Formats: sequence, structure tokens, C-alpha cells
Amino acid sequence: MTAIVAVDIGGTHARFALAEVDAGKVIKLGEAVTLKTAEHASFQTAWQEFQRMNGAPLPRATAIAIAGPVDADVIKLTNNPWIIRRSMVCEKLNVDTFVIVNDFGAVGHAVAQAEPEHFHHLTGPDQAFAPEGTLSIIGPGTGLGVAHVAR
Repeated sequence: MTAIVAVDIGGTHARFALAEVDAGKVIKLGEAVTLKTAEHASFQTAWQEFQRMNGAPLPRATAIAIAGPVDADVIKLTNNPWIIRRSMVCEKLNVDTFVIVNDFGAVGHAVAQAEPEHFHHLTGPDQAFAPEGTLSIIGPGTGLGVAHVAR
């Protein structure tokens, strides 16, 4: 089992939570702490505020979901002025390991691992997801996120 800091960075808010991961699945997710991005000069200062609020040293691993492209070393967020440099994450956040993914990519991973009881039927036929095919995930926030899960 590995303890991590799970982070979701959007245009308006950054959400932080402590999580435990085992065999590639989140088995425990703590209460999220939401910070306004406009109130913090950088991701590092928001991280430090979360650490202060936590009152204890943070785990030395993090998974960061970002609203926007995440392919480059220098990641510029779509709807806030923060910049994240992959090459400096370990040093700036005092972690040994990290992963950065697109926020809706993270939602896709979560949906792919979720059990049927985690879903709420909204419309259409009330039946389980087909074992094959594509699930589309669409969500509005500061921007519009989209992900597809190939089953």
C-alpha cells in the first residue's frame, strides 16, 4: 500500500486529498481540501498551504491531474497562471515520485475501475455498462473536459 497526495488542478480551484493506493487502485481517499487558485501565486505555494492545513508531513508521492495538456516539461495551465515544470516537481514538492495526467484522463481511469454501485442511473435503459465498447465522459467546469474509456 502506498500513501499519496492526490491533486486536481483546475482553472478556479485546486483540490488536495490524501489517498492510499494498492495494486494500482485507490483503496482510500481522504476528505478533499479545496483552495482557490487565484489566492496562491503558484502550485508550490498551494501545496505548502495544504501541508500546513494537514498539520503533518505529506506522503512523498503525488498524483496530479491538470485541466489542460500535460505532455511537455513546462506545463501551462489552461485557465490559471500557474506553471508546473516536471523536471522540478520532486525538488519543489519534496516528493520522491509523481505522475501528472490530464484531469479527464484521471476521470477516465477512475470510471474504468469503478464498481457498478458507484454509478447513478440518469436516463436511458437502466442496465449495466457493456463489457466492450467505449464509454464517453463529458463534464463542464471552468472549461469542458472529455475522456473516453475503451472497454
